[in-house]
Amino acid sequence: MSFTGFGDGAVEFYDGLIADNSKAYWTDQRAVYEADVRAPMLALLAALEPEFGPGKIFRPYRDVRFSHDKTPYKTHCGATAGPFYVEVGADGLMAAGGYYRMAPDQLTRYRTAVDDERRGTDLEKRLAALTAEGLEVAGETLKTAPRGFDRDHPRIGLLRHKGLYAWRGWEPDDVLHEPGTQERVAATWRALRPLVEWLADHVGPSELPRR
Repeated sequence: MSFTGFGDGAVEFYDGLIADNSKAYWTDQRAVYEADVRAPMLALLAALEPEFGPGKIFRPYRDVRFSHDKTPYKTHCGATAGPFYVEVGADGLMAAGGYYRMAPDQLTRYRTAVDDERRGTDLEKRLAALTAEGLEVAGETLKTAPRGFDRDHPRIGLLRHKGLYAWRGWEPDDVLHEPGTQERVAATWRALRPLVEWLADHVGPSELPRR
């Protein structure tokens, strides 16, 4: 199945889910999700796989065990291909790349690299190039300097990050339902390669055992 765009009902499906996040709505609209959201997302990942590697779709069900919000369903469909991410929902399309949340051992390696003049300055330049191309740099941050670092450090803003990624979004439009969505995602992921390569070189995957 080639990617031809997300279905006409994709945005409306999530608009409805935001208004009625219930099992009854999900059951009634499940066919729309499968045809207009999940199947196109699988086709999009398959089309991008030769360049970016295999992808996977996140489950549509929320983990509510430790959350005050007990609504059962995610109000978007997200998928990954290694360090790259794509999402469709009521707000339209979003493509991103980086480390959304770093494990403790990753944070240690990340902060060591950022603290280093050569590697830290290199990261600053890569992020500046991304923002110049219209991408937004994001990631959860500490409110204060991390332990062991001076709050006057020249790269204190980067040192405070607990996750680091960049993203670009598009509001719902005709292209969302056309093959052009594939190029939007591919072009964004290509632009993000300098960031994900820096993270791969200097941080890498967590070596801690999974819980």
